[in-house]
Amino acid sequence: MLRRCVAVDPRRFADDYWGRTPLLSRADALPRDFGDLLSPDAVDELIAERGVRSPFIRLAKEGGLLAKDCYLGPAGFGAEVADQVDSAKVLSEFAAGATIVLQGLHRLWPPLIDFVRGAVDDLGHPVQVNAYITPPVNRGFDPHYDVHDVFVLQVSGQKRWVVHEPVHAHPLPSQPWTQHRAAIEKRVAEAPVIDAVLNEGDALYLPRGWVHSAQALDTASIHLTVGVSPVTALDVARAVVDQLADVDAFRRPLPLGADPTDPDETMAAVSKVMAEMVGALRDDATPLSAAAAAQLQRRHADRTRPVAVRPLASLAATDRAATTTVRWRHGLIATLEDSGERVVLRLPDKTITFPRSCGDALAALHGGLTADAASLPGLDTADGTVLIRRLLREAVLLPVSDRDG
Repeated sequence: MLRRCVAVDPRRFADDYWGRTPLLSRADALPRDFGDLLSPDAVDELIAERGVRSPFIRLAKEGGLLAKDCYLGPAGFGAEVADQVDSAKVLSEFAAGATIVLQGLHRLWPPLIDFVRGAVDDLGHPVQVNAYITPPVNRGFDPHYDVHDVFVLQVSGQKRWVVHEPVHAHPLPSQPWTQHRAAIEKRVAEAPVIDAVLNEGDALYLPRGWVHSAQALDTASIHLTVGVSPVTALDVARAVVDQLADVDAFRRPLPLGADPTDPDETMAAVSKVMAEMVGALRDDATPLSAAAAAQLQRRHADRTRPVAVRPLASLAATDRAATTTVRWRHGLIATLEDSGERVVLRLPDKTITFPRSCGDALAALHGGLTADAASLPGLDTADGTVLIRRLLREAVLLPVSDRDG
């Protein structure tokens, strides 16, 4: 994924650009265009034939969002859902200058489902994709910054992007651009860092916080915004501090009689608690770090999505588990623990135990082995069949199909 979005070596991108500065990459330096991810025909199909509902679509015009009844409506007999797209309304608003925003396409459109899965693998952070379809000579939003990093991929048409330096570097989700309207208005009066027209196949990386605006030129523009929600050092600190809830000393009340209006007394109380925290973090660094790492893993699992399960295919595969080739469900976070007599498989939403004899097979599958029941290490075919059948039902393994290559 990353090599498709930046015209520099991924290592150089990580060292010199990630979270630091924008990067404009022209189509002639990238492997190919982005027509395989989305196209004008695909946009029409999503709006007209895929039953898209709110909040997977919204419309914006000249800096503001349109009311939902401008583009939503009921779907008729057999689909009495009031918040589905009314394609005729969308046409009317688009012709009048509104930008169509298709949100969360990594949950709706197969090419982008696969693309985002690869992006999570490459970047190690949660990723999502929106599409912006802007009519000629129009813009959807005022100058603003995002609280996540973005890769802008120009699918078709042209769009002029004007980028300015941040007014608030590395903003958190709790620090939106609306808190800095006056500073942004002042900043956009200055010379921009980038003022460029993106043509089909061009890409632009913007770290969070960089102020930007965009306007379509003489033809309709379609671009994808690949949003990356970075895990920060603050996330690590919060995860570590959360573990102190298990330490009795930090659940005790502060002494009575302190005057919270006295800055000296308040500072003394804060300093005392901070010193105790530093001591606890120093003395119990290993167990606290392990617990914090597990919390970050759970958070990542909540914000990303492993490869989707095809329920009918998986259930059918359990009937022929003795001969089905399987592999680990890509993107599924799990840990294996050997208790001596049993092997424990911990998943984000459940825990499964197995006989110790399954340990080598589970470790091999977890490590990326593609196998059938006869080729699982440490098990005969009969026991391998039982294990595969169980893991298919638990959506831990997926059957390998011809289309997987």
